[in-house]
Amino acid sequence: MNLQKFTLRSQEAIQTAQEIALNYNNQALEPVHLFAALIQDEDSLVVEILKKLEVNLSRLKIKVNELLEALPKISGYAGNLYLSPSLNEVFDTAFKEAKTMHDEYVSVEHLLLALISVKSNIADLLRSYNVTRDDVLKILKEIRGGQRVTDQSPEEKYQALRRYGRILNDEVREGKLDPVIGREEEIRRVLQVLSRRTKNNPVLIGEPGVGKTAIVEGIAQMIVAGDVPDNLKNKIVVMLDMGALVAGTQYRGQFEERLKAVIKEVVDSEGQIILFIDEIHTLIGAGATQGSMDAANILKPALARGELRCIGATT
Repeated sequence: MNLQKFTLRSQEAIQTAQEIALNYNNQALEPVHLFAALIQDEDSLVVEILKKLEVNLSRLKIKVNELLEALPKISGYAGNLYLSPSLNEVFDTAFKEAKTMHDEYVSVEHLLLALISVKSNIADLLRSYNVTRDDVLKILKEIRGGQRVTDQSPEEKYQALRRYGRILNDEVREGKLDPVIGREEEIRRVLQVLSRRTKNNPVLIGEPGVGKTAIVEGIAQMIVAGDVPDNLKNKIVVMLDMGALVAGTQYRGQFEERLKAVIKEVVDSEGQIILFIDEIHTLIGAGATQGSMDAANILKPALARGELRCIGATT
């Protein structure tokens, strides 16, 4: 089994599965160890899929622990772990799933699909929670869109806007934003610019603390209330978090990939999403290591073609 053909998250899951097996004094690495590792990480794609399928995760974890306790234990020196035939079959099926989905690497979603398909106590457990292959594929299509796994960290590009941005419309509905008072004229002017067919990307310039971000929050409130021109009704305002976008990008090209994933989601929405970039001056030079493009140059083509509707704010 070539671990280089697995994504980083999959490799971590296999490593964790081995640790779980050793902790329980098991000699064979079983599908239950792999599944326990996959649901251990709260931020993993597998957990997100199961949550969307309304699976009670705390009860599921208790059941998985019961299955782990029931496995045969070895006292004393356990020696080397070996792959059980059923887990071997899971890995073979995961490779086939990746091939079917035209993916270059085996990701955690392929492992989940394989665990559902291959006959084992985990497949029975998932069936008891009404988790089927078709349901998982449906959720995957929603999360991944049309994206394929072409590198070892594909999760960073899934639902990039939710990962690296705040959806202001949702915050308005949840009552997290305060009402905006005394900025009606500025809000009206921004709405006017946004309503143009071309050159519809306003930039808010002002001293720190005068309420530039508040204007955009006010626009989000007006959109939710339906108090906007027809061409702006039902639009979604997303505030890009530059800190989250840059954080953890160790290697050259990682930042650019994340930003391109964000831009792709905005462009694919066909005008439904309005991107708000606070402190837009930070784009100049952001992510630029030696010989790579900075964020401003990546944004420029989509802005010039009018595919990206954006509001900037800067001092």
